[in-house]
Amino acid sequence: MLTQRHSGVLLHPTSLPGHQAIGSLGPEAYAFVDFLRDAGQSVWQMLPLGPTGYGNCPYSSFSAFAGNPLLINLQLLAKSGDLSEADLPIPFPDSAVADFNMGIEVQYPLLHKACDHFKQVKGTARHNDFEHFCSTQAYWLNDYAFFQAMRKNQNDKGWQHWPEEIKQRQQSALQSWGDQLHHDIYWHKYLQFIFFEQWNNLKQYAHHNNILLFGDLPIFVAEDSADVWANRELFFLDENDQATLVAGVPPDYFSKTGQRWGNPLYRWDRMAENNFSWWQARFRWNLELFDLLRVDHFRGFSACWAIPSAETTAENGSWLDAPGEELFSQLREELGALPIIAEDLGIITPDVEKLRDQFGFPGMKILQFAFDSGPDNPYLPANHSENSVIYTGTHDNNTSLGWWRSLSTESKQKVRDALHNPCKNMPWPLIETTLSSIAKLAIVPLQDILALPSAHRMNVPGTATGNWQWRFDKDALSPEIIEKLKTISHLYGRNLCNPTEI
Repeated sequence: MLTQRHSGVLLHPTSLPGHQAIGSLGPEAYAFVDFLRDAGQSVWQMLPLGPTGYGNCPYSSFSAFAGNPLLINLQLLAKSGDLSEADLPIPFPDSAVADFNMGIEVQYPLLHKACDHFKQVKGTARHNDFEHFCSTQAYWLNDYAFFQAMRKNQNDKGWQHWPEEIKQRQQSALQSWGDQLHHDIYWHKYLQFIFFEQWNNLKQYAHHNNILLFGDLPIFVAEDSADVWANRELFFLDENDQATLVAGVPPDYFSKTGQRWGNPLYRWDRMAENNFSWWQARFRWNLELFDLLRVDHFRGFSACWAIPSAETTAENGSWLDAPGEELFSQLREELGALPIIAEDLGIITPDVEKLRDQFGFPGMKILQFAFDSGPDNPYLPANHSENSVIYTGTHDNNTSLGWWRSLSTESKQKVRDALHNPCKNMPWPLIETTLSSIAKLAIVPLQDILALPSAHRMNVPGTATGNWQWRFDKDALSPEIIEKLKTISHLYGRNLCNPTEI
């Protein structure tokens, strides 16, 4: 699929610096596009953009379609006329962490005020845009807005604990509750309209500067989500709407009990009966938002580890086949070329490789994984393929400097020998190896470009708190960093491509 040598940076928008509680789609995002352009990069990779709940994990969202309202920039909202400059809060001091709770406390009341003002000023072009958005996105927006409004009414209880008539989606109950919750439903629709209004403007600016946007699609959805509530028949649920089979991965070298993620598993047989229409809608929407799309846990489209929900660990699961070939054939027929990157890390069997290669999807190579075994290690640069994406590390890895410092003396020497480099300026030897790879696309987390230690990593898998909070300092992207990244990218042909083509 990849035809040119691109390089880019991995950074989630919540990690941007700025004057809100977390990064936003405002001036700081435009400034980051400018940085990418000036540093000779052509790809901005980010994590899923959906609204998050407890723990703020972007891979556990209330919707597979919606955007996170906390990313809405209030300054841009004032420029659009929905707020006045006097409404804007005193800017937050630049903080090293993303404070999601503070964002909810400060930003949500202002977003309510903006919505009220928007409703009062009728007949504008933006009102027409809003009505068009609500109409074209009704297939997910109506259920999502109702779900969020009802969740608030029920004191944030999960949908399985709602009144029975709503849990079962009885039409008369949906109508009466919809009338009662009309104001909150409208507000959630407004939030999504504003989010995607700001997103589309940012995307246009990125394209104007020859920057491609690289998104992330989690394979599974959260049990407490509008997707499961509105499509219960597509998931393994019992008569009480509790999940009977949940997702995870089996025991391996890293975990004796495996990982029990808890997402309800799909009823693939029922999805196939209507030509995977839910998946078609999901991919179609994501490919409108992004130029490239990483599909998380790609192996789950061949077979996924099914764990009985009563089990507290992943040890007693079994493999459940998935119709990946049928699904991607249908998607390609309906949507055309699929600019998908397969996250093929972990336990990858020949059937998974066959599915990936059948559709020409690039896989992922993680350089931090390359040095702990022999010459057949698939992550070693000598074993890379052109149709792949090479990373120093991902959002789940330690920073490369933190990784290097954690290695034993013997392990460090293995890295030096493999790279033919004394590695005195880590992590730049690792970055240079990444950019020099034969792989067509190279991605480096911003933490590595800034040579940050372990305290700045984005996520520690298996931990429930303290993740997803990292933000970078607004003064960190110095002219020296920009020139260094640009020079090394040019050296390996990474900024000589036609940026508008993959």
